[in-house]
Amino acid sequence: MLLVVFLTIINIWVYIGANQVQATTTEDVPIPISFDFNVSSTADGKDVVSSLQILFFLTVISLAPSLLIMMTSFTRIVVVLHFVRSAIGTQQTPPNQVLIGLALFLTLFIMSPVIMQVNEDALRPYSAGEISQQEAIETGLAPIRTFMLDQVNDKDLKLFLDISKVENISNQSDIPTTTLIPAFIISELRAAFIMGFLIYIPFIVIDMVVASTLMSMGMMMLPPVMISMPFKILLFILADGWSLVVRELVKTFYH
Repeated sequence: MLLVVFLTIINIWVYIGANQVQATTTEDVPIPISFDFNVSSTADGKDVVSSLQILFFLTVISLAPSLLIMMTSFTRIVVVLHFVRSAIGTQQTPPNQVLIGLALFLTLFIMSPVIMQVNEDALRPYSAGEISQQEAIETGLAPIRTFMLDQVNDKDLKLFLDISKVENISNQSDIPTTTLIPAFIISELRAAFIMGFLIYIPFIVIDMVVASTLMSMGMMMLPPVMISMPFKILLFILADGWSLVVRELVKTFYH
C-alpha cells in the first residue's frame, strides 16, 4: 500500500515538472550573461571625502554594540544578572534574551543624562552645521569620559597608565581615552564580581543546610540541588529579589 502511494506521488511530481519545463521553453526567459562593475578615478576631492565619511559611518554602526559594552554600564549590569541566575541555579531561566534586554534598558536608564548631554552639545550642533566633525567627536566624548572617570578604579587606571607609559598627567583631561576605556572595563568587572560574590552567600548557605540535612538522614543518592532549588527560589521571592538586585545595582552608579 505504501509502495503504491509512493509511486503515485512520483508520477504526479514528474507530470507537474514536465508541464513546467514545457511552459518555460515556450517563452523567452532573459538570462543574465555577464555583470559589469566599474571603479573609476575622480579628480574631485569632495567625492573622496564623501566616500570616506560613508565608510566611517558604516564602521561606527558595526562597532556600536562594542562601544555600548565598553563605555557604558552594560558590562556590570549583565554580569551581575548572570550571577543572580547562576546563584539560584535555574540554569537557562530567565533566558539570555531576557537578561540582555533588561540589562540594555537599565543601561539606557542609567546613561540617559549622558546621552541627552551628548545630543544637546554634539549631535544637534553638528546636524545644524554649527561645529565640525572633529569638534562634535570631542564634545560628545566629554560626557562619556566624565562618566567613566567617575566609575573607574584608581588602581586600574594607574595600571594602564603605567603599561602605556603615560607621564605628566596634571588633570583628568590629560588621560588618553584609549587608556581610560580598558581601565573602566576592568573596574566594571571587578565591581560586578564583588556584587556576584555577595549575591552567592545566602544561596550557598541554603545549599549547605540542605546537603547536611540529607546526609544526616542517610539520603546519599538524592541530589541536594533538587531539594535546595525550591527553597532558593522561595527565598528570592520573599526578599523581592529582582527589585532588590536592580535597586542596589543602579545605586552603585550614583555614588
